[in-house]
Amino acid sequence: MDIFQEATNVDETLDPPDWADVGALSHRILDDAIAYLEDVRDRPVWREMPAEVRAFFGAPLPRSPAPAADVYDDVARNVMPYPMGNIHPRFWSWYMGSSNFTGALGDFLAAIQGSNLGGGNHAAALMDSQVVNWMKEMVGFPASASGTLVSGGSMANIIGLTVARNVKAGVDVRERGVGSMPKPLRYYASDQVHSCHRKAVEALGLGNQALRRIQTDAGLRIDIAALKAAIAEDRETGFWPACVIGTAGTVNTGAVDDLQVLASVAAEQDLWFHVDGCIGALIAIAPENRSLVAGIEQADSIALDPHKWLHAPFEAGCALVRDASQHRNTFAVTPEYLESTPRGLASGEWLHDYGLQTSRGFRALKIWMALKEHGVEKFGRLIDQNIAQARHLTRLIEAEPALELMAPTTINIVCFRHRLDGASEESLKAFNTEIMLRLQEEGTAALSDTTVQGRHCLRVAIANHRTRRGDLDLLVTEMLRLGQEIEAAISV
Repeated sequence: MDIFQEATNVDETLDPPDWADVGALSHRILDDAIAYLEDVRDRPVWREMPAEVRAFFGAPLPRSPAPAADVYDDVARNVMPYPMGNIHPRFWSWYMGSSNFTGALGDFLAAIQGSNLGGGNHAAALMDSQVVNWMKEMVGFPASASGTLVSGGSMANIIGLTVARNVKAGVDVRERGVGSMPKPLRYYASDQVHSCHRKAVEALGLGNQALRRIQTDAGLRIDIAALKAAIAEDRETGFWPACVIGTAGTVNTGAVDDLQVLASVAAEQDLWFHVDGCIGALIAIAPENRSLVAGIEQADSIALDPHKWLHAPFEAGCALVRDASQHRNTFAVTPEYLESTPRGLASGEWLHDYGLQTSRGFRALKIWMALKEHGVEKFGRLIDQNIAQARHLTRLIEAEPALELMAPTTINIVCFRHRLDGASEESLKAFNTEIMLRLQEEGTAALSDTTVQGRHCLRVAIANHRTRRGDLDLLVTEMLRLGQEIEAAISV
């Protein structure tokens, strides 16, 4: 046998040749990670990447090995200093959680164990089911309900709306398809509903027109009289009202629909009642504010996000369905290669029967570890804390003549803008957008912007366990400073 044949007969592995070296590098990475979080307040919320860093990400496919320490050096130099920023205490841009260190350790351990959560008889599968059971308890669902961990709110909503379609279709839509339905279905939601619902009805083959957006009241909640009128109109014109979507915290302003009334309307009209609770469902565990989501426990399905107010590292969503059989009947498929056995590895429950993924990551561990460490009561207090911080910011805005509140503050989202005397709406948008961008570029704070009732405004979404009231005081101070600077430049 020649040398080439001998070389090709050697079995390869991705395990390191020297575990001691890997141990030393791992300790270095862990020390750096602790320092990264410990010093997060001292760094900019966000900063633009220089050209040489952007160029790094254009490097060609690596074809030969490099030392693991060198690989980590690349990450430490080119990735870690340029985050989105959502773990920073002054990140209030889009609605995200801010992660937690124990959850990050859970993600690491989940990756080390490497279990696939499609199902089976193993500890990770039992933990997955346990975390879903905890979620049910948090929102007041019965123990008999079912659920599944998914990537986030968009997928959780798709799960709930898919079950609604199949239950209300009037035919076996799994077998015969949406074209066999006797009447086209209608879903109803407020005109503030998240865009993922449009994606959902389109993906379900119903089309965007199947989602009827209902006008909102002065508090930006779904108008109940308008909803009832729309249902009646659709019945008369040949549509099949199937589902009403209640929003527990709209993405624009944090408005919470009257979930108790919506539950009654759904029962009266024989509609599926789905709650998009990705922003506010977990207010149910907040001792001071849980009444804001009263009625959520009456839903047929709920979408929520542990990576928001439970601060699990991305990604972690959860879909809950009251009727477990309706949930399973929507997704379960049992091919010969996934049949259960009376004992052994395949004797456990097949978790993929409750969603679209057969391969599923071990998302439960990071949620489980943080809940065990801190307890659900602390997470409830942190939710109350964020809501109190939003009210504090609202008071600061109302007390400052240069600032203008643009929508009621219901939970933890504040919509406002800087005034500009005599300016048109177009000029106000440009003015406030410039303030927002300078706050980002200076690394002070990350805000987003939106449009509420046709008027542009800035948006602060406080879903961050690191935020302090002083951070909000600083925001107002810096906004006023930037407003004066920009206004002065305009007037020159």
